[in-house]
Amino acid sequence: MHIAILTFEGFNELDSLIALNILNRVKDPDWRVSIASPTARIRSMNGVAVEAQASLKDACEADAVLVGSGILTRDVVADATLMSQLRLDPARQLLGAQCSGTLILAKLGLLNGVPACTDVTTKPWVEEAGIAVLDQPFVARGNVATAGGCLSSQYLAAWFIARLAGVEAARRAIHYVAPVGEKEIYVARAMANISPFLQETQPGNLTEVLRSSN
Repeated sequence: MHIAILTFEGFNELDSLIALNILNRVKDPDWRVSIASPTARIRSMNGVAVEAQASLKDACEADAVLVGSGILTRDVVADATLMSQLRLDPARQLLGAQCSGTLILAKLGLLNGVPACTDVTTKPWVEEAGIAVLDQPFVARGNVATAGGCLSSQYLAAWFIARLAGVEAARRAIHYVAPVGEKEIYVARAMANISPFLQETQPGNLTEVLRSSN
């Protein structure tokens, strides 16, 4: 199981790296989470340099793809050559986007006019792309999820885990990273946000997970 986190120059650390950490709480030898980028090294909006673990091609072949956000996302969607490499398909992949990553999915035509979540800065650009923006942190339709606000990355990660490894695995992951003394509150909030959007399927076999949603 490969989950790729698409991460571009100027990325938001809270989006890509929080998701990376939570997703890696699933301790399964077949479970792999990677930062996927168009270049070997990318620099965050605050100057943190990160080495890519996977290419865009690897991401397009991954079982699940999370599209992170950043301060240069409008440059990404304006780059026709770069966008043409993002061959994502919800019929064979779980897809999620965080904040301005929602704009990337919108420009790729993967939101199909359904409402989405994003951050307040990106909201007008997503609306210009023809997508209604919801005033909530998380929403999913079938195999595509979007989240708005940096700290909603925990909900996106929990949804990926719940879909691919089960609800209890998602609970454990959030419980592990939540503040001491507030763990049950954090778990309850996360599950309340993603539970309405979970499919009634058994996790584990991605083909079955995807078939159940199509």
